[in-house]
Amino acid sequence: MIERQILAEKVREREIEEFVLNHLGRLSCSHVKLQRTPLGEKITVYTSKPGMIVGRKGENIKEITTILKEKYKMENPQIEVNEIENRDLDAATVAKGIVNQIESYGPKRFKPIVHKTIESSIKAGAKGIEIVVGGRGVPSERAKSWRFSSDI
Repeated sequence: MIERQILAEKVREREIEEFVLNHLGRLSCSHVKLQRTPLGEKITVYTSKPGMIVGRKGENIKEITTILKEKYKMENPQIEVNEIENRDLDAATVAKGIVNQIESYGPKRFKPIVHKTIESSIKAGAKGIEIVVGGRGVPSERAKSWRFSSDI
């Protein structure tokens, strides 16, 4: 019985995380963390662009708060936005940057894009990085994956 309650609560938390990520847009959010507090539930959104998340006069935050109250029956959701200190050290932000560059420059230029990303991450202080790019559209007609890593 207790296991079912715990599992149901974890599923609910995951649904809330997915909702917040989808509503705010996956391009600007890195990840979401939920915490229980005595006042209610605290939702922390980690992003490299906090201005896009908050919106004008906090309208995005207000909108999400009302939806969370109605849809997920949360009493007092508190949304906090934290800025990622170094974009080159956050895996989700680095991956989204690679995707954006490949979409804008085309799939034929994926090698220099990935090498520049590895170089910038190492300069930022990463001890090592490995990037795997795969799919049908990379340089050939057949599906292929390419593995890039730093040489440290």
